[in-house]
Amino acid sequence: VATAFGTGGGTVKLWADTFGGDLYNTLTKYSGSLLLQKKYKDVESSLKIEEVDGLELVRKFSEDMENMLRRKVEAVQNLVEAAEEADLNHEFNESLVFDYYNSVLINERDEKGNFVELGAEFLLESNAHFSNLPVNTSISSVQLPTNVYNKDPDILNGVYMSEALNAVFVENFQRDPTLTWQYFGSATGFFRIYPGIKWTPDENGVITFDCRNRGWYIQAATSPKDIVILVDVSGSMKGLRMTIAKHTITTILDTLGENDFVNIIAYNDYVHYIEPCFKGILVQADRDNREHFKLLVEELMVKGVGVVDQALREAFQILKQFQEAKQGSLCNQAVMLISDGAVEDYEPVFEKYNWPDCKVRVFTYLIGREVSFADRMKWIACNNKGYYTQISTLADTQENVMEYLHVLSRPMVINHDHDIIWTEAYMDSKLLSSQAQSLMLLTTVAMPVFSKKNETRSHGILLGVVGSDVALRELMKLAPRYKLGVHGYAFLNTNNGYILSHPDLRPLYREGKKLKPKPNYNSVDLSEVEWEDQAESLRTAMINRETGTLSMDVKVPMDKGKRVLFLTNDYFFTDISDTPFSLGVVLSRGHGEYILLGNTSVEEGLHDLLHPDLALASDWIYCITDIDPDHRKLSQLEAVIRFLTREDADLECECCHLCDCFVTPPHQGEEDLLWGEAEQVVDMAFLGTRAGLLRSSLFVGSEKVSDRKFLTPEDEASVFTLDSFPLWYRQASEHPAGSFVFNLRWAEGPESTGEPTVVTASTAVAVTVDKKTAIAAAVGVQMKLEFLQRKFWAATRQVGQVGNSPCFPGCRPSDLDCFVIDNNGFILISKRSHEVSRGKVWGSLRTHHSLRLIFRVTMYDYQAMCKPSSHHHSAAQPLVSPISAFLTATRWLLQELVLFLLEWSVWGSWYDRGAEAHKQKKQDQLQPCDTEYPVFVYQPAIREANGIIECGPCQKVFVVQQIPNSNLLLLVTDPTCDCSIFPPVLQEATEVKYILQSSGMCARMRSQKLRRRPDSCHAFHPEVKVEAGRGWAGSSPPSPVCLGLCPADRSMPMNTPVPVLFGGDICVYAL
Repeated sequence: VATAFGTGGGTVKLWADTFGGDLYNTLTKYSGSLLLQKKYKDVESSLKIEEVDGLELVRKFSEDMENMLRRKVEAVQNLVEAAEEADLNHEFNESLVFDYYNSVLINERDEKGNFVELGAEFLLESNAHFSNLPVNTSISSVQLPTNVYNKDPDILNGVYMSEALNAVFVENFQRDPTLTWQYFGSATGFFRIYPGIKWTPDENGVITFDCRNRGWYIQAATSPKDIVILVDVSGSMKGLRMTIAKHTITTILDTLGENDFVNIIAYNDYVHYIEPCFKGILVQADRDNREHFKLLVEELMVKGVGVVDQALREAFQILKQFQEAKQGSLCNQAVMLISDGAVEDYEPVFEKYNWPDCKVRVFTYLIGREVSFADRMKWIACNNKGYYTQISTLADTQENVMEYLHVLSRPMVINHDHDIIWTEAYMDSKLLSSQAQSLMLLTTVAMPVFSKKNETRSHGILLGVVGSDVALRELMKLAPRYKLGVHGYAFLNTNNGYILSHPDLRPLYREGKKLKPKPNYNSVDLSEVEWEDQAESLRTAMINRETGTLSMDVKVPMDKGKRVLFLTNDYFFTDISDTPFSLGVVLSRGHGEYILLGNTSVEEGLHDLLHPDLALASDWIYCITDIDPDHRKLSQLEAVIRFLTREDADLECECCHLCDCFVTPPHQGEEDLLWGEAEQVVDMAFLGTRAGLLRSSLFVGSEKVSDRKFLTPEDEASVFTLDSFPLWYRQASEHPAGSFVFNLRWAEGPESTGEPTVVTASTAVAVTVDKKTAIAAAVGVQMKLEFLQRKFWAATRQVGQVGNSPCFPGCRPSDLDCFVIDNNGFILISKRSHEVSRGKVWGSLRTHHSLRLIFRVTMYDYQAMCKPSSHHHSAAQPLVSPISAFLTATRWLLQELVLFLLEWSVWGSWYDRGAEAHKQKKQDQLQPCDTEYPVFVYQPAIREANGIIECGPCQKVFVVQQIPNSNLLLLVTDPTCDCSIFPPVLQEATEVKYILQSSGMCARMRSQKLRRRPDSCHAFHPEVKVEAGRGWAGSSPPSPVCLGLCPADRSMPMNTPVPVLFGGDICVYAL
């Protein structure tokens, strides 16, 4: 064999050249690449190539986005003015009777066929602008959570007053048709939404959505805050009290956002941080940290005696140190004390750390029905500008926790500061059950609504919050991809460095057949996506609102991480005025920074546009169609045609890039001539341009196309999308023009075998003018894998029959092993069909490092999801001993007993049923993690090589030869030596394990990344005075309002489904 290789090395090259030449002739013939290149050459004198000015581009995009967002702010301001004016003119009526459109009850009928109370007929029509949901654009509807009584006097008066918003909703939408949902969230709990919709309860018949829990409401109602939660874990807190305390902590955590900072300290005989890594600091209350805290809270155990003074001292010291070091929120500071009331020796702590200025508010939560310690807890709150409340059942938790927000909002309300807030990116799946809406990333602009009545001004009454959603996809359409080039993109990040929008942001993961949001989808940091920015220079500049540019060499993953591109990117960035957002634009060096311009006539452009097999990128904006109602039903293609034919003078289009890229696919005229021959060769040919134009021509009947999903919206990787160019276009652009890039594809569907059956081959069409080169288009074909294999085996037989030694072995089964692999090591052709499968790389060649033919690139994924580790998530968890195992088992039995008892209450029937099953399911769910994975890349400079691979007791001889005009390699090896010790390599990701030490995970968790604080802070107001009223710390104690009704109270029907009924006769004084 060695002799054969020695004399026949030229034969392997002949095989490669013959196969490559045959492929090239076939592909250029059916793709029309040479004819298209010639067409550009013929009109070269009329073409010009311009360099893209990245800074000018990012400024223009920023201005457009600023204008769009300003219109949303104006709409919200109109709602604020209308709501405050309506409240000023409204007098509270305790006996008000008023019917309104209840979102849950509308269109509902009783057994007699009559509309139920609050459920009158409500016209609903499907509307494409609102994700095809059935809505009513002439009026709003009102939603209430199950635990809020829909005929409570406060609710009826608030709903009646807010009826004035209906006209403003409609006017706003008519003025700016790009508006989506507008709404008013009331402090009393109702939620008025426009357009009106039908709200569907969950499977238990419960409406859990409470607008007051939403991030936009909390951010608008309060300023940023530093919170230290102190929880009593002494022996007296055992059983139901500890269950309620844990739920209280979780509820407090849910009221925090990324502009807040938090820590949790448990205390009994001694003080300990529930996360030892966070000892002595506050951490940002982003989703990752909140969820981490929730897991740790579930593990709390009770024992010993509660000594509160040590815990209070620790909390005040943390807050003081952060304030002095200019860390944290630098705004509100508060301590949340959760206990059953057995507290003592606390007054000296307040004297030392908080009096007389009371810069830290203290909120106290008395857990359980016992009231003997109530006076102590009230005294602590009322003497530290806080608020006291008692929580005796799980049902009490939500309403009582929310009260602290009203206290913190009072300075802002008294001063009438209408701060405009913008939220982080989020998916409001709780708002609407529609699949389209729930998987759409949004940001919300919101403003608080205050009472302007003179008699209540000093009380600082917050009426609620108004807001409007902005779909981030619509915002990013203002940075069209045809201006950015094949690898270019735009992205947005927040003042905290979190991604708002980025083509590499992957907010969803698949669980079974369902797509679900990742737990940390909206706290992905810019440094986790642009991870090549090791010094975080880009992140720092953007957070600081700078305008500028920098360059980076980057590794860009493609094809779901199976391949990688090596690019040099130029980053251009600036801020978006009057928002916490910054905008970045990326252009790749080389052809990515040039754009081709020409003089295509309107007649030529229309000739192509009117062709039936042509499509434009559906998410790219060429014409403005969402302002004029007459234009909203037009597709972008229809709008461009009407603009070019001058049918509609009111249409605004930017067609200069589009028209200059219109070309007639050269294979059009050859279709009939080649049909019969092509049936056994090529399924289809396709063409795409930088402008987002896509054409395809079938050479077989549509029913015979091997991969019918290709070039359809179902296969996003093969078409132009809002986030990227097609994969075949991106790959072709990074190979020499005229060189074809091959890709295996797997036909999907019920009849699919799961094996690769289709190959695509694409090449770039480049134009050079004045020594500047731009990619004008990419063309390609789809063919059956079987054809490619036949072509190869025929080439090896053909060469063996022409003037070669009869002794030289061929690629027959008994002779040599022959493989065709691509530049990433994936096998396309092999004698053994099972080796041509998804994700397999030829193993033995990769392992022979000294060859340096294929090198390994390590890639990282900071948005991965992994199975949870078996070890405990806390850094301080000791090894399990028999005693601790027994205590854990005993504790589990007690928890099961508590949950069982809770199920006998009505609250438990819909709140805690299946709690343990849910906990087990949660433990089995995937969790966010960091992973690394290998990608293999062939050295393109090496055109041929040969050598020997040591395979245990024998040696394997091999020859590698590049196949001309392609990204393919021919690999020929000796079959007699068994190299099965080198199995096929799978590109499997492995989790990055961080060691829990100062340089590992603990340090990573403690790290405080650079962030920009919100511009405003409202911590105190001179008119807010300390009053020692019951459960009250404000300018004057209000009249007592009983939130929990006694069973004998007949002011509500006894069957009212509100959880407050289950709190017995405990009365909580509201603000």
